[in-house]
Amino acid sequence: MIIRTATPQDAAAILAIYAPYIEQTAITFEYDVPSVEEFRGRIESTLKHYPYLVCEEEGEIVGYAYAGVFKARAAYSHCVETSIYVKMGQHGKGIGKKLYERLEEELKKMGILNLNACITWLDTPNQYLTHQSPEFHEHLGYRRVAHFHQCGYKFGLWFDMIWMEKMIGEHR
Repeated sequence: MIIRTATPQDAAAILAIYAPYIEQTAITFEYDVPSVEEFRGRIESTLKHYPYLVCEEEGEIVGYAYAGVFKARAAYSHCVETSIYVKMGQHGKGIGKKLYERLEEELKKMGILNLNACITWLDTPNQYLTHQSPEFHEHLGYRRVAHFHQCGYKFGLWFDMIWMEKMIGEHR
């Protein structure tokens, strides 16, 4: 496994990982798969300020993780929102853990202290959503700090949203 910084040229491969999550799950509330050009722009925009990482196995991108603005005001400059996606069928191999470990290293160097993850939730999992993401985050030291009810609508169903956080530095 190789963890490296994503490039705009990785957009098609990264989008190929993300698209099934849009089309088949409620993990993302995005309805339509963006074009490769739009996705390339998202990567370029993120890389201006934050890390955007990919995991490669035998030359194939099998997962990615990045950080973004938590809130735009200066007072939040030590906080980020994290996102991670692993190619379907590749879960449980340590890809996500390695990506998040490296992401944390990069963010610590930037003086980031708080990691925040916004995660779709249902009390009872269904074909569109499992508890895999919150369990993954909890395993890596995140804890649930907020729960918003019926705030996302997809596939004719209402989904909740939870926020989880992890502190990676000392608040002085």
